[in-house]
Amino acid sequence: MFEKLRRIDENRLEVPRDYKPGMKTRGIIYVDSALERALELGSVEQVANVASLPGIVGASMAMPDVHTGYGFPIGGVAAFDLQEGVISPGGVGYDINCGVRLLRSNLVRERLLPRMKDLVDVLFREIPAGVGSKGKLRLGKADEEKVLLKGARWAVERGFGEMADLERIESGGCLEGADPSLVSNKAYERGGAQQGTLGSGNHFLEIQYVDTIYDEEAARALNLFKDQITVMIHTGSRGFGHQVCTDFLEVMSRAAAKYGIELPDRELACAPFKSAEAQDYLAAMKAAANYAWANRQCLMHWTREAFMSVLSMGPHELGMTLIYDVAHNIAKVEEHTVNGRKTKLIMHRKGSTRAFPPGHPELPDAYRKLGQPVLIPGDMGRASFVLLGTEKAMQETFGSTCHGAGRMMSRHHAIRQAKGRAIWRELADKGIIVKSTGRETLAEEMPEAYKDVSDVVNVVHNAGISTKVARLRPMGVIKG
Repeated sequence: MFEKLRRIDENRLEVPRDYKPGMKTRGIIYVDSALERALELGSVEQVANVASLPGIVGASMAMPDVHTGYGFPIGGVAAFDLQEGVISPGGVGYDINCGVRLLRSNLVRERLLPRMKDLVDVLFREIPAGVGSKGKLRLGKADEEKVLLKGARWAVERGFGEMADLERIESGGCLEGADPSLVSNKAYERGGAQQGTLGSGNHFLEIQYVDTIYDEEAARALNLFKDQITVMIHTGSRGFGHQVCTDFLEVMSRAAAKYGIELPDRELACAPFKSAEAQDYLAAMKAAANYAWANRQCLMHWTREAFMSVLSMGPHELGMTLIYDVAHNIAKVEEHTVNGRKTKLIMHRKGSTRAFPPGHPELPDAYRKLGQPVLIPGDMGRASFVLLGTEKAMQETFGSTCHGAGRMMSRHHAIRQAKGRAIWRELADKGIIVKSTGRETLAEEMPEAYKDVSDVVNVVHNAGISTKVARLRPMGVIKG
């Protein structure tokens, strides 16, 4: 089927409307010729399947970190009309509002190196991680409802951070319109002990240093400098969000049949945006998104405390503040220009990042002239990147870009490939201290399991949908 794909330019492939029956629009995959060789047939099929859904506006898109997911490809972006379009849990994913936040500090690499082992040990002790991990907080249902309504603000009001943090979180760390009454008891049970936890799999807390600066002016505006210590936190809504997705997939499967929607793949279960089923899902999804923002806020607070404790520093001297927090798996109503007219659309971003340009009204004052910070984590052995959103992204991708490196191997394949190897020692030989709750996690997450994030970032940079500011190298990593 790949022979049907057409190269638009050096950074984009077209999946034409005749790729398979039922497509309502074309697909566009952001890959150069090198990453094209890693493209899976399954992810191309999923781009085409999304193009078959009712009310899709523009192309069905995938970013260069694309790989096969549930229904939508991971790395997928799709916009739907509010009148004729649909909303699909498969376009958000199980880990609702899995996302990344980046902290900067006043520290430099040389100052931290002698204390790295101590710091990683303390962070590993203080940051609950792993499958089913339970945090320091125990929430009753009443408290959990407040988390679902307030998001990161709930954590700040509890003393976990400062009000100024909220200005540098996508959507202020809270989506209005969450409805806790639509969340199942099972989701409440799973979420009650997991607020303030890192989780497992590709979730991590990483101590990094600024290795390269590509845009000096932008770096200064973001308060970044060469050899500076940064911290990246990657986690989401944990078992709470997973359960919300599980519950509503059943609802949406029945809804698709009820409304006569023909699905090319049952994993694309959906409902018309205006329907009760879609609106209920959206309100529950917002609750899960708010849970995730509170989660990352708590983890940031405990990270700051760990640094101050190990280094015997006060908050002013440490200078550890939030640069930005972005969501990777989310659906949101946004205003975009379509055929010269401003139109409200329901945007699905699954394994993709918002990349709004300078001047966008949703950006905080600090970044209004600069553009939105875009945070792209890589694997634990190579690098991560800070970029900025662009006007071209608004024109071509509804203000979207990639979200990470993207898997090359399944977790089972990675475990087989890592047999007989000590991944932690291989990383230690590179100067990276890694602690995890199990050896299997390190095998699943070994660097070779992922595309090289530099290749992925080069595509979005060269395509102009986000521009490079800085590269960050790992020094210490906490994995679940």
